[in-house]
Amino acid sequence: MIEPLSLITAILLGLMGASHCLVMCGGIAAAASSSGNGKSNYSFLLLFNFGRIISYATAGLIVSLLGLWIADSHQIAQQILRTFAGSLLILMGFYIARWWMLLTRLESAGQFIWRYIQPLTRKLIPIKTKPQALALGLLWGWLPCGLIYSTLAWVAANGQPAMGALTMLCFGLGTLPGILAAGIFARQLNRFIQHKHFRQLAGVLLIIYGSWTLMAIW
Repeated sequence: MIEPLSLITAILLGLMGASHCLVMCGGIAAAASSSGNGKSNYSFLLLFNFGRIISYATAGLIVSLLGLWIADSHQIAQQILRTFAGSLLILMGFYIARWWMLLTRLESAGQFIWRYIQPLTRKLIPIKTKPQALALGLLWGWLPCGLIYSTLAWVAANGQPAMGALTMLCFGLGTLPGILAAGIFARQLNRFIQHKHFRQLAGVLLIIYGSWTLMAIW
């Protein structure tokens, strides 16, 4: 079942994580927007981002299947997972508002996977063809990121594979303005979403949604 509020929340998470996305992906996005001769090639940038978002959706499908299996295996597991998800939403609210950056510590958890993927990305740079741009995006989607891991944990708690993939797809779409700012445009939009009061409002909304999720469980 499609949950519009979850999809909106996912887009908001991606949008408000723009500053973090620029740190993690901004440099590679700028490189992706340039062809081998140094000229702008926006098709490369779009394909890179398409691949990256597809990887997010794939990860969402995988963790949702895992969450469904855990929930089916243990009676109380679903409540525990949803409690964890609500707690993460609250932590993400603090992260977005820049009141508490605990989630960045989760990035170290994915380093053991990334050390095998990173050498493959180096073989694709500089980008000279469209398949290279797409392949680089597919690989870069697995870059260790605390915000992505937190969103995936929230998705896993729902235990709905199709919804999990769709939610992570929306998250990926939410990150686009920040990433595209490094390669094409949206710089004014990026300045707007980095405004202190806008970030704090988004953070409060996430904290409220997370608290509501916890109260709905128990």
